[in-house]
Amino acid sequence: MFLAGAKNLESRKEWINDLNVFPVPDGDTGTNMTLTIMSAAKDVAAMENPDMKALCKAISSGSLRGARGNSGVILSQLFRGFTKSIKEKDKLDVPVFADAFEKAVETAYKAVMKPKEGTILTVAKGASIRARELAGEGCEDLGYFFDEIIKYADEVLERTPEMLPVLKQAGVVDSGGQGLMQVLKGAYDAYLGKEIDFSIEEASGDSLKKANLEPNSDFDIKFGYCTEFIIMLSKNFNIKHEMDFKEYLESIGDSIVVVADDDVVKVHVHTNDPGLAIQKALKYGALSNLKIDNMRLEHQEKLFKENQESKEEAAQEPMPHKEVGFIAVSVGEGINEIFKGLGVDYMIEGGQTMNPSTEDMLNAIDKVNADTIFILPNNKNIILAANQAKAMVENKKIIVIPTKTVPQGITAIINYVPDLTAEENEETMKREMGNVKTGQVTYAVRDTVIDDKKIKQGDYMGIGDKGILSVGSEVSDVTACMVQEMMEEGLELISVYYGEDVAMEEAESLKQRIEDAYPACDVELQYGGQPIYYYIISAE
Repeated sequence: MFLAGAKNLESRKEWINDLNVFPVPDGDTGTNMTLTIMSAAKDVAAMENPDMKALCKAISSGSLRGARGNSGVILSQLFRGFTKSIKEKDKLDVPVFADAFEKAVETAYKAVMKPKEGTILTVAKGASIRARELAGEGCEDLGYFFDEIIKYADEVLERTPEMLPVLKQAGVVDSGGQGLMQVLKGAYDAYLGKEIDFSIEEASGDSLKKANLEPNSDFDIKFGYCTEFIIMLSKNFNIKHEMDFKEYLESIGDSIVVVADDDVVKVHVHTNDPGLAIQKALKYGALSNLKIDNMRLEHQEKLFKENQESKEEAAQEPMPHKEVGFIAVSVGEGINEIFKGLGVDYMIEGGQTMNPSTEDMLNAIDKVNADTIFILPNNKNIILAANQAKAMVENKKIIVIPTKTVPQGITAIINYVPDLTAEENEETMKREMGNVKTGQVTYAVRDTVIDDKKIKQGDYMGIGDKGILSVGSEVSDVTACMVQEMMEEGLELISVYYGEDVAMEEAESLKQRIEDAYPACDVELQYGGQPIYYYIISAE
């Protein structure tokens, strides 16, 4: 039932992604939930003759470590509570399931600092309430029990737009709640005995054979990594784009296949630097089905975990011991350099385009040889994963500063004072990051209505701390309008970080425009190099 739930969610992840209210090209709900559950599904599928305790451990541990984004973390917490309740049981009946549903909801609500109704939590709670009602009525038929729970939870899901106005305005139900329903419905299909493909693909495929290489080949391989992925397009990808992309791949490798089909592009390339191919592909959309095989080592490895450590970081010597260390989630060469210059010990690549998992956080914590480690998530959708990692670490003191944007992270670390205690620094950093206003400019991947603003696919959007500030068809105009909306009395410094798709001349022109509009403010321009977001701007 668990594997069927995972497969059903995976098959509908793009549909769930499309339910996201904000039409930005970020790591979306369906993708995050799928990566979370598949982390556990791979462990479960590999088990032979598991007992209940071993199965529960695989589900709980796998989903906890693979959790990405708020929706993924909440899903992992639902599994954690559910499996904790049943792991000592030999038989699962209606009362046991009802108890497990309650424990799942209780655990998930505790994991969220400020639970919001109209979300996946509400749908889970609805399922739990109906389960308890049925148990109290003396229900013994599990088939009827599951069917009634799904019917009621679906009703709760349909009511989520009435609980969250932003859902109602966009005309969608909650995407996380819909993801949970797909897990429940898939599990129910398995209970009913429907024919289901339970196979779970491993992270590495059989690309050695695809490359016509025998496992024992000892000839020299010019390009060592067989790299495959699918681009889920969020930008226009016409014949010209396809030719340019192929030409770029030819400059870094061979054995190139690029097949565009509607809104997806299948890519295959042999290269010595998979990261270059991936970075280029991210300009056109989000990635899925990533496989990177080391052909020189004659076996396939799981080299890519959506937020791959950079080669420089992987090659680092073990850090000398220190009292305090820093980890920051970052994206873009320029922003990486800024954080390094401010004393950050370890960068987790990810952020907007792909949310790091709890395991990514744990790996980073393991790399930083410090007694106390501050983590700067720099994205509101990564804070839960950071807190989940914190709860799983026993030998180091972990302090998560809940930074929601890169500028907040920069301000937080600037205000760290070595002479203060960890607790005093935590208080100071949290207070100071609250004085930063952030705006980010990106493009819309679909038509929608948010904050009474009509947005069309391809429009540029200026997104502030609490919503959409500007929309238009020209990047610099949208950015200038966004800054205008951000400005208030007392602001003294405006920092502009321009992305990889912005020419320096354009960025300098924008800087001059802002300086002319706000002569009382200092305006700083820095190269961020971030994908997807043309500008990240802070005002403080």
